[in-house]
Amino acid sequence: MAAMEGLIGLMNRIQRACTALGDHGGGGDLPTLWESLPTIAVVGGQSSGKSSVLESIVGTDFLPRGSGIVTRRPLVLQLHQTDDGSQEYAEFLHLPKRRFTDFALVRQEIADETDRLTGKTKQISPVPIHLSIYSPKVVNLTLIDLPGLTKVAVEGQSESIVQDIENMVRSYVDKPNCIILAISPANQDIATSDAIKLAKEVDPTGERTFGVVTKLDLMDKGTNALDVLEGRAYRLQNPWVGIVNRSQADINRRVDMMSAREKEREYFESSPDYAHLASRMGSEYLAKLLSQHLESVIKARIPSITAVINKTIDELESELDTIGRAVAADPGAQLYTILDLCRAFDRVFKEHLDGGRPGGDRIYGVFDHKLPAAIKKLPFDRYLSVQNVKKVVSEADGYQPHLIAPEQGYRRLIGTGLTYFRGPAEATVDAVHAVLKELVRKSIGETEQLRRFPTLQAAIATAANEALERFREDGRSTALRLVEMEATYPTADFFRNRPHDPPAADTSGKAGAKNPPAESQVPVDRYGDGHYRTIATNVSQYIRMVGDELLKTIPKAAVHCQVREAKRSLLNHFYVQIGKKEAGEFGQLLDEDPAMMERRQQCWKRLELYKSARDEIDSVAWSSSR
Repeated sequence: MAAMEGLIGLMNRIQRACTALGDHGGGGDLPTLWESLPTIAVVGGQSSGKSSVLESIVGTDFLPRGSGIVTRRPLVLQLHQTDDGSQEYAEFLHLPKRRFTDFALVRQEIADETDRLTGKTKQISPVPIHLSIYSPKVVNLTLIDLPGLTKVAVEGQSESIVQDIENMVRSYVDKPNCIILAISPANQDIATSDAIKLAKEVDPTGERTFGVVTKLDLMDKGTNALDVLEGRAYRLQNPWVGIVNRSQADINRRVDMMSAREKEREYFESSPDYAHLASRMGSEYLAKLLSQHLESVIKARIPSITAVINKTIDELESELDTIGRAVAADPGAQLYTILDLCRAFDRVFKEHLDGGRPGGDRIYGVFDHKLPAAIKKLPFDRYLSVQNVKKVVSEADGYQPHLIAPEQGYRRLIGTGLTYFRGPAEATVDAVHAVLKELVRKSIGETEQLRRFPTLQAAIATAANEALERFREDGRSTALRLVEMEATYPTADFFRNRPHDPPAADTSGKAGAKNPPAESQVPVDRYGDGHYRTIATNVSQYIRMVGDELLKTIPKAAVHCQVREAKRSLLNHFYVQIGKKEAGEFGQLLDEDPAMMERRQQCWKRLELYKSARDEIDSVAWSSSR
């Protein structure tokens, strides 16, 4: 028994620690130990005697009293049994450094803390108040006092108050680990009990519901609640318990709880109706019954609780690995951390380029779609029109018209025409640069280890973008050089194998001369439109040939000067700059985001809590099994 009482005390300590860390079912991304621990929720209609039952179990006046809705926020009450003779005291989670030995001040603080959220109104709030009471008069328990169920809204309350209270109560009693303490007054038909109605809905088998009948001494003479207490009116798997609360006169006279417990005991022992049940009635019996039941529930659920703890420990350690450990103070260790973070970023960046992560394929899209589309839009039809060709050729001839083929005209048409490729070449380099710059941004964001260091993130981004600018300049000059090479040295063989003018007719009249084709019998007009159309056709075909070649070589220039260099030396200049820094400057780069520091601290605290809980549960569980 002592071992199991130790386990209940441990559960209370764990729940207390969970709530202190905000680890109490608040909808976080990790499972909560709080949700896996059994609790006892006190449910009843307004004025059903809930507060009196709780005070009887605690043995101390500490709850606000009044008419109407008094409990307007859940009260998570943790009872810790202390050694005989020790002073009893209370602590609130929101006032962790203050001990209350005057329980009138506890009552006032509950009221004040309620008003802080709800104001001095009759509205409710689902945000719980956490109170721990340390006393030799209590058994180790965790009880949750909930607002009383009601059927109508009174003045000062919203019309939704009835449903709001029920939803709040359901949020607790729906949980399979919740033990329901259903409070019903004896002077009310059990069939109309709000608490039993709700308990039946969420616990139809009655296995986790304890029925409590209050105000037995206020029933009409000649009536009793034996049908309920003996389980005939409504059967539960757990026994019903009758309670006799202090009368309002006793409360006004400030009759202490110990005297009230004695008076309650005498009532059952001397009652002709309940004397045979006296050993199973009263607030002291109820507290022991709940404690024993809680012991059995905890013992049965130790494996599942341990499983939740182990799973959460693994996830917390994984999260800490992702967040990273605390930064060392040693400059050498700080430099190693910086370089390691840079390598982590570089790995992510290369994964984008090489296809391990999305994004690098956009560079291929530049080569396969944007570059051909840009070349296709070049205005060669307008540039090689008959009028423009004639103009260019005439200007190239100067004062003396060309005799055979307008070579200077060809060269000028080709040279000027090929300069149109400068635009697509530069646009390709710029488009690749934009993709690389975006991949740097994404890679910094996707490098988990870097997220905690915004200053280092900014420094890496700046250094990487400066490097990409240098690579862009190299890529641009190389791509333009390819265009200029084509423009300054046309391929002569292309033109040697092509007709420049239609052949002239043969007028020698010699015997045996071959008759040329019919179309060649027409005299050649070297300055007619047909002549210039032929020139335009030849130049167009040459430019098309060069364009096909540039479709292959411009991407090679971009990959060689930009993509390859980004993979090889993106942060080389940054490493040089790091090497020139003073040892004291490394810490400035590792100026961690305060939010990340807080996140790590919370992870560490939760991890310590869960590991401590696992060790203590294992220790107590082993001792209880012997």
